[in-house]
Amino acid sequence: EDFCPICTLPIPFPLNQHSVLEACCTKKICNGCVLAATKRGMFDCAFCRTPPSNNDACDLATIRARVAKKDPAAILFLGQNYFFGQRGLQKDTRRAVKLWEEAAELGSIQALYNL
Repeated sequence: EDFCPICTLPIPFPLNQHSVLEACCTKKICNGCVLAATKRGMFDCAFCRTPPSNNDACDLATIRARVAKKDPAAILFLGQNYFFGQRGLQKDTRRAVKLWEEAAELGSIQALYNL
């Protein structure tokens, strides 16, 4: 989880300052790959080439579709959105904990840490 899926280099800590989590594919991409893609004129997701969405409803629909497919990264991401009340969701700590438990059962180390 600490490696960029594009360049395969380790992402330095703290991860949230050195990478971007894309809602479309729930991949954590290092800032260097995002910058390189932007310099080439590519403003879509650097990993899956999905155009950026301009609203939270689209992002949530994409995330929920990945949650339905039991993607641990998407489940973790949705849990974080509930925990912090992001993307138009109301803060719901219990829901966040349930999602993190599910993600942990599917192998997410970050979800175990959050619990």
